[in-house]
Amino acid sequence: MALSTTLSFKYIRIDSHNSIQQQPPYPLFSSSPQKLSSSSTYITLSDSGKWRNKVSFFQGFRSRGKRDVESLKKELLDTIEPLDRGAEASAEDQQRVDQIARKLEAVNPVMEPLKSDLLNGKWELLYTTSQSLLQTQRPKLLRPNGKIYQAINVDTLRAQNIETWPFFNRATANLVPLNSRRVLVKFDFFKIASLIPIKSPGSGRGQLEITYLDQDLRISRGNRGNLFILKMVDPSYRVPL
Repeated sequence: MALSTTLSFKYIRIDSHNSIQQQPPYPLFSSSPQKLSSSSTYITLSDSGKWRNKVSFFQGFRSRGKRDVESLKKELLDTIEPLDRGAEASAEDQQRVDQIARKLEAVNPVMEPLKSDLLNGKWELLYTTSQSLLQTQRPKLLRPNGKIYQAINVDTLRAQNIETWPFFNRATANLVPLNSRRVLVKFDFFKIASLIPIKSPGSGRGQLEITYLDQDLRISRGNRGNLFILKMVDPSYRVPL
């Protein structure tokens, strides 16, 4: 029994007069190969139309992926905007924010954030579930009502939390990498109301994992399960040594 396999290739004949004629497709491998004329040369060309379709598919896939990420980021920001950094978030709100955050974490473009310059600079806190930051057990007038920032410099492994109105507290820490995404945070310097400095090496500790990072958005999770969502405001900011 003759065995032949046919692939979707086409033969083009180039004759001695440089005229080009397309021949019907022949089997690429066959038990009885076609006899070639001595006056003609045959070459095989893949179906360029199919190749163009593949290129178009991958370009479209990448573009669609970027659009999906931007759509998720917009959905996340729109969801947290009315929540007063999380202080006004119900259990349902928290669940919704967490679901969107996890979708973004699944497409994180920076797999080793502690090796990325995108992490450097001052980030504004947009949302958190951390009660120690939100102080929701206090009356609203006694909470940190101004903007809250967190700054990180990966080259010096330093971090800083900055509260504005009404307390203007600051806390600075050393970062100890546990892997390319997670750090141990060791606070060593506090400034109360921007006036009273307190040195207290190792008095406060925690862990932080950067789960999503791009040039303007960062998502992190603490070792107690708290979620932090921040936006970049000043990539040139340096944390004091």
